[in-house]
Amino acid sequence: MAENIGEQGRPAGQKSKKKMAVVLLIIFGIIAAVGVFIYVQYKKTHISTDDAFIDGNVHTIAPKIYGTVEAVYVNDNQFVAKGSLLTILDPTDYKVKTDEAASGSAAQQGRVLEVEAQILAARRQLAQRKAGIASERAMVSLEEAQLAQSRKDAVRARNLYKEEAISKQRYEQLTTNYDVAAARKKSAKEGLRKAIAAYATQQAVLDELQSALKYQKSLAQKSEATLEMARLNESYTRIYAPVDGYVTKKSVQVGNQVQPGQPLMAIVPLSDIWVTANYKETQIRKMRPGQDVDIYVDTYPGRTFHGKINSIMAGTGSVFSLFPPENATGNYVKVVQRIPVKITINPGEDPNHLLRLGMSVTPVVMIRK
Repeated sequence: MAENIGEQGRPAGQKSKKKMAVVLLIIFGIIAAVGVFIYVQYKKTHISTDDAFIDGNVHTIAPKIYGTVEAVYVNDNQFVAKGSLLTILDPTDYKVKTDEAASGSAAQQGRVLEVEAQILAARRQLAQRKAGIASERAMVSLEEAQLAQSRKDAVRARNLYKEEAISKQRYEQLTTNYDVAAARKKSAKEGLRKAIAAYATQQAVLDELQSALKYQKSLAQKSEATLEMARLNESYTRIYAPVDGYVTKKSVQVGNQVQPGQPLMAIVPLSDIWVTANYKETQIRKMRPGQDVDIYVDTYPGRTFHGKINSIMAGTGSVFSLFPPENATGNYVKVVQRIPVKITINPGEDPNHLLRLGMSVTPVVMIRK
């Protein structure tokens, strides 16, 4: 009898277990479907890539002149403020050149003042010559008037002398007066000619001095430019920080011989960094500037930084590479291209400057909340 009950109960237990398994299978199926649905919806509204890194400006510090390093005031990874003195090159040679240029410039300026004084004196003399011409012209006019009167007196005296109305002595006196007036007129005209010639000569002297002043001023300007360049070169012996940031890649030491353009160090302003994310071309269809981005940094797991899309590059990365693709010259293999997207980090997200250039990140763009 017990065996029958056991035999009858066994099928009942198996049926119960089968029902439970079916129920669990259905539940798991529903959960999986919901999970897949949620994942699909999430992927539709959240686009991510692991081909991304922290990017920023790197200010390379290099001298503008040749020189010997006299002092270095910074160390690697040190924070420096804009305008801080970084290093000094030996200024001795450049100071000597500045002094020489200053002396030459002063000499040229002195010559300019000398020529200007000569021009001032020449203008005074020219004014005197001009006044002399006016005086000589007045004298000529006076002598012409006296000559005309003497001519009338001589003609009248000749007629009177023929009529024996005046004496021969009076006649000869009036005739002599006419000859003297003619000679004085001739002398006055000669004086006027000489005055005009003297004026022309003085004008030529003034023109020559003005040309000399123009040339001397050009020399003075050239010497002033030489002095300014010497001062600039002397100022270039002191190298200052162009921005606030951290010193890195310092390769300069006291006593080094440096040349223009040689990198001495770099300054990285960590207050102005962003994320460069290389998204696939199939991912950026719905991306727009201003969309929110969650940024996950490999160095700081569990922490999320926030930012926004700033801009999307005008071409794929391969187009701007050293050897851009030439698909028309060989066998074509389609490769999904990547387009760089600039993502700015929201202000206040990294107050302690934990992020460093080159760190790997995973940005997640929320194309729709």
